[in-house]
Amino acid sequence: MNDTYLTISNVSEGLYKEKGSKFLAFAYPVSDENEVKEILDSLRKQYYDARHHCYAYILGKNQDQYRANDDGEPNHSAGDPILGQIRSKNLSNTLIVVIRYFGGTKLGVGGLITAYKTAALEALENNEIMEAIVKKNVILKFDYLAMNDVMRMVKDLDLEILSQDFDNTCKITLRVREGIFDIFETKIKDMDLVKILNI
Repeated sequence: MNDTYLTISNVSEGLYKEKGSKFLAFAYPVSDENEVKEILDSLRKQYYDARHHCYAYILGKNQDQYRANDDGEPNHSAGDPILGQIRSKNLSNTLIVVIRYFGGTKLGVGGLITAYKTAALEALENNEIMEAIVKKNVILKFDYLAMNDVMRMVKDLDLEILSQDFDNTCKITLRVREGIFDIFETKIKDMDLVKILNI
């Protein structure tokens, strides 16, 4: 099934030093741009005295959402080398931020590219790459009489239950693998008294 992608499993760090400058790298698994923004805001507060907060991220199973930011460093000397490291490992839903403390000696564009690239690589090397599956969250609403059919389908398709509320009218929130979503929808259509509330 073509519904998997590679990502990192946790938060990790890397460090590169050159001519007094320190480059602190942080790699994060992320799911959307809001999460990226929150992480950047928090790092800017924590490392408020650093000269540059450069970053790059790739989102989406097809790696179609990406961004690289030089944060005041010369064009393409920071964000792009970081992005290149994420791409070289074929990762998605990954953010790397490299924070620079300036040491007083300019490194030149070549030196900066090496520094940002190496720091980003070290953060990735200190992480674990894993295969993730694209899933959708779905809410089902059904009559109590349909409970057995719904629970059998959950078991047959090996679906993850996120929350459930069983009363006269029942609601269940499921996480469905993208690759079997068509099968899931067909099964729901074949059931009486069961409705998908959202997709």
